[in-house]
Amino acid sequence: MKIAAFLHQGQPGCGLVSPDMLSVQPFDLPLAQRELGAQSLIELQVRGEPLPALLVALNLSDVQLRAPLPRPRRNIFCVGKNYHAHAREFAGSGFDSSAKSGGEIPSDPIIFTKVPESVVGPGAAIAMPDASSAIDYEAELTIVIGKGGKGIRAADALGHVWGYTIINDVTARDWQSRHQQWHLGKSFDTFCPMGPWLVSADECDGTNTGVRCYVNGELRQNASTKDFIFDIPKLIETISAGITLYPGDLIATGTPVGVGIGFKPPKYLVAGDVVRVEIDGIGHLENPVR
Repeated sequence: MKIAAFLHQGQPGCGLVSPDMLSVQPFDLPLAQRELGAQSLIELQVRGEPLPALLVALNLSDVQLRAPLPRPRRNIFCVGKNYHAHAREFAGSGFDSSAKSGGEIPSDPIIFTKVPESVVGPGAAIAMPDASSAIDYEAELTIVIGKGGKGIRAADALGHVWGYTIINDVTARDWQSRHQQWHLGKSFDTFCPMGPWLVSADECDGTNTGVRCYVNGELRQNASTKDFIFDIPKLIETISAGITLYPGDLIATGTPVGVGIGFKPPKYLVAGDVVRVEIDGIGHLENPVR
């Protein structure tokens, strides 16, 4: 299934997207739950409870899509340098504070976070900050946790995946380098476009899907999640070893080669650009830069 959060006539809703992706059928939810997007629906399914009744379908063209989890319950877990080619690309950029001599490919997952308030939805503007002019894009498949837990074994990890969505891990490269810990440079307002919806794991094989990114129609990134350094079970095992995961938690799995910092000179985002991320089995997420 595909679950979308949206606004219709100024009111928030959350619904089931039709197979042809032309309409969305709202769930009968109270306002407080509709404002949180798909969060309550994930929790219901994890508890084994039926989903709410469905209301009359709306044309997708008549609604404004929001991020499917507009305000995640806590910070978004993110993975750095998780494709071999990108790890080498970033280590050679001069901006990688995590790189050590001979350490282009990490021996263990690099985990950082983005604040929930950085999330915006499809079509929302990525705001160019006054504080930085080195703004980059990062197309990422993102895991949506269903059944939570701690100490999850890799062999069991895929059973804890509700599904997937798309995140553009927008980054201020100068801040990422200057402050060494990446949290600040990753968490500016609007730096986490998410969407267009959540897709359940039975409809998208996150272990083997294509990830692409276009800037103004130019293909910049094109890879497969088969190229991960650390696969999805390893990521879940690593994070949950010491941190309890909960339904609705998000894990952005890293970005492929082709980010702006990898070009010489770098191809940073500028006002007027349009960034489009496509992931097979999910759809596309497009955002202008303002």
